[in-house]
Amino acid sequence: MAGGMQVDTKRRRSLMICSCLTSAFLLSALLIFGSALFLRDYNKQSLFGLQTIDVIKTTTFKTMCERKCMPDGSETLPRGIVARTSDLEMRQLWGPSIQKKSKSPMNLLAIAVGIKQKGNVDKIVKKFPQTQFVVMLFHYDGKVDGWKDLEWSSHAIHVSAINQTKWWFAKRFLHPDVVAEYDYIFLWDEDIGVENFHVGRYLSIIKEEGLQISQPAIDPYKSEVHHKITARERSSKVHRRVVNLRAAGRMCYENSTEPPCTGWVEMMAPVFSRESWRCSWYMIQSDLIHAWGLDFQLGYCSQGNRTENIGIVDSEYVVHYGFPTLGGSAVNKTSSEAQGQTSKTGTLPDQRSTVRKRSYVELEIFKNRWKKAVREDKCWSDPFQSQ
Repeated sequence: MAGGMQVDTKRRRSLMICSCLTSAFLLSALLIFGSALFLRDYNKQSLFGLQTIDVIKTTTFKTMCERKCMPDGSETLPRGIVARTSDLEMRQLWGPSIQKKSKSPMNLLAIAVGIKQKGNVDKIVKKFPQTQFVVMLFHYDGKVDGWKDLEWSSHAIHVSAINQTKWWFAKRFLHPDVVAEYDYIFLWDEDIGVENFHVGRYLSIIKEEGLQISQPAIDPYKSEVHHKITARERSSKVHRRVVNLRAAGRMCYENSTEPPCTGWVEMMAPVFSRESWRCSWYMIQSDLIHAWGLDFQLGYCSQGNRTENIGIVDSEYVVHYGFPTLGGSAVNKTSSEAQGQTSKTGTLPDQRSTVRKRSYVELEIFKNRWKKAVREDKCWSDPFQSQ
């Protein structure tokens, strides 16, 4: 009896121990499994958080990179090697590979020239100091070698293309990124008299007056004046408008706000700031080489109010001789030139009238293109419409 009771007690103890061990095992397993689930969820959340941070960082970095646009075609290059602009400064073949840039502000004088106006062009260029100006000649007659004897010729940039206008040259060789180093661009004809013109004083005046687009006034007694606004006013330093109540065409009043009454310069001797030239260059049409009509729209490139930022400088004035050059008449040609250009009848055709006719045709084409561009660009609004 006593032996049986002892066996039962041992059995109960064994069962209790097994039960406790089983419970402990199950509890341990539950804790381990629960911990595993927790750690897995935590790791998932942590990994998701890290991935989210990485995505945000990547997106932000990508956005920052895209914010600073690279020029077309340079996307595969490291940003630091991309040279966005150029200049017309000549470099020597020997000596230091990197030259220090001039401390003086540099400007550009560009002139369309023919050999017959060589003497007058020489006078013009000598008015522009080499320390402040780069000179660029557009040779429309191809006779580049005829200029070699001038002392400044070797320092000038010479570009040659037969029978092309200065606007044809300007569109192709004065891209804004090429002339971005120059404060002002003087885009002049060759038949300008500069006896009463001082470029240093002129630059000082247009800076003081805030003129983005300008021209020297024209001496009305010695010049061919096409629009009254360009005529010199003796008692004035600068004028920005004209009152003309007797005009055969458009009359100008005190409150006129449109060209050619205000906000206008003629195209024989315009001067552009760097910013205004960048805008104006885009308006020049590659196939309309006479650029007629462009002068009436230059106000849109005046960097603000065209009635204030465009003007005529009276105190520094010039003479416009109005010599016919491209398509000139027979009297302006030498006998040797005439022999090579005579027609079957033995006469030299006067092409000046046909050139003028082409100019009027281009004027109408440009005006129609402007109207079409305004009509089709739904995002554009005319800043001068309310004036």
